[in-house]
Amino acid sequence: MVRVVVLDTDFCKPGNCGRECIRFCPIVRTGAEAIKYDTSMDRPLVAENLCTGCGICVKKCPYGALKVVNLPDELEELSVHRYGPNTFKLYRLPVPREGMVVGLLGPNGAGKSTSLKILGGEIKPNLGLYDAPPDWKSLLRFFRGSELHEYFKKLSEKRLRVVTKPQYIDEAPKRITGTAGEILSKIDERGVLDEVASTLSLKTIWKKDIHSLSGGELQRMAIAAVALRDADVYIFDEPSSYLDVYQRMRMAALVQQLAKASKYVLVAEHDLAVLDYISNQVCLFYGKAGVYGIVSKPHGVRVGINIYINGYIPDENVRFRPYPIRFHLSPAPSEWRSEDVLLRWADFKKVLGDFTLDAKSGDIHRGEVVGIVGANGTGKTTFVKVIAGIIEPTVGSVNENGIKVSYKPQYVVPNTDKTLREILASINPPLLNDPWLNEEIYGPLDITPLLDRETSSLSGGELQRTAVAVCLSRDVGLYLLDEPTAHLDVEHRLAVSRSIRRVAEKRGSAAFVVEHDIVANDLLADSVMVFSGEPGRSGAANPPVGLRKGMNQFLKGVGITFRRDSDTGRPRVNKRDSWLDRYQKEINEYYYTEAATGED
Repeated sequence: MVRVVVLDTDFCKPGNCGRECIRFCPIVRTGAEAIKYDTSMDRPLVAENLCTGCGICVKKCPYGALKVVNLPDELEELSVHRYGPNTFKLYRLPVPREGMVVGLLGPNGAGKSTSLKILGGEIKPNLGLYDAPPDWKSLLRFFRGSELHEYFKKLSEKRLRVVTKPQYIDEAPKRITGTAGEILSKIDERGVLDEVASTLSLKTIWKKDIHSLSGGELQRMAIAAVALRDADVYIFDEPSSYLDVYQRMRMAALVQQLAKASKYVLVAEHDLAVLDYISNQVCLFYGKAGVYGIVSKPHGVRVGINIYINGYIPDENVRFRPYPIRFHLSPAPSEWRSEDVLLRWADFKKVLGDFTLDAKSGDIHRGEVVGIVGANGTGKTTFVKVIAGIIEPTVGSVNENGIKVSYKPQYVVPNTDKTLREILASINPPLLNDPWLNEEIYGPLDITPLLDRETSSLSGGELQRTAVAVCLSRDVGLYLLDEPTAHLDVEHRLAVSRSIRRVAEKRGSAAFVVEHDIVANDLLADSVMVFSGEPGRSGAANPPVGLRKGMNQFLKGVGITFRRDSDTGRPRVNKRDSWLDRYQKEINEYYYTEAATGED
């Protein structure tokens, strides 16, 4: 067995502990330096070749900073990269192919971004030999006989030009100045500026300064900046973040056009419906987040996503999740009784500057989860804020009975140096000792490792999980969550969906959830509110209707159709103008039909 030991420097606090990892190590007690304190790095250093994998140091560390994993010896031959001693280790790489969109699917912390940096030429793979990195000649010998050999040969000879859309786009305004139109006009190397601007609906922000763009606008601009370049390799890291369903489908069409020009295209994406629609092949990532990641062999997109959902890779005989993910095969509309109504609102209007939201009357029942769908800029967040009492309606009133609400905003910004444990204790001291909350919220969302970290030190995904957990921890009548799955990987998106449903059912409360991920909506929603209107100018909030009826209405406006996968029951986007797409549009069934379970 090979030991992989990782020390998380965000958790390790050698100045505040008794260095229990060293004191209690059985090998250290025999006189061998399996763990020693490295003064140059100001942290403990574990010798993996001496470690027996007993796990005592893991249990004794008061801050949970150490992780020890045992892996098969034969896997060591596939080691591709390691950042340094006791850091994350990556095994194998995705295989780019000309003329194809290769999708990367897996949890956060499993090596997707590292793989993209290697394939993009930002990082030179060291085969795990961080103290004596190999040269290109040795690397090409290592990849000899594989499809990656020719790719790395071109990369080493600088015959590949790579452009990348990074995972986090918030840094762009710090380095670039000017309006969106000025910036994009300067980098139009392919002469397709008008076409790209039209596809991504950029004309509305053409004269806006980059520093005033919203998250969705900045994301579309970043995608356009990549598509306008004349390159050989196009890399997109989480391109659907902040985008609504309309924009996601247009983005997917643009990315597919790039691949048709015999280019290499790689896309890391967590929205299963988008990944399915955009990709020709997928490579799966699995392992232990932040410790090690393994990349599967390429699979066809349908087969690959189904393998991920089932948690078992047949050709490698590897089970990386103990349970499969289940989907509703036939979402029948719920029959709510009048006495189950939790909140009923009359027509109301809200005016914000040049924007006007008109909301039709409706109601929500105890135990009901209402998904809110629609284009960005049509008032979804405004509606939720009115229900939450954060802003008052211009005309009309809501929540006259004073139902207690818990609100998770769209953009989560840490505004305190408190730890998550302190925040949860301030809500209700016994919360962390509640076995039900641990089972339904804190466990599935992996909250326990974050309890003693300051919220200001959390990543985007960790901050999102924290905000959802805090929101659901409050014992209230109504939960309001605005885009709770943003920045989350597939596992956590599905965990959030299940937690919201179970909290609503257990407490007899209800929830409004603004969500652009169709697969997540399919798992969590009983009913759907469809928002329509002219983005940025006017919005109309329709009353909640059954999931199937609401999604059918919404998808008809988007102009896309969904079917059910015959093996897993997950929603899949039909290829535009395929026979199934044409058939479902003809019979006016955009969400799915019972017969529409096969391939298009």
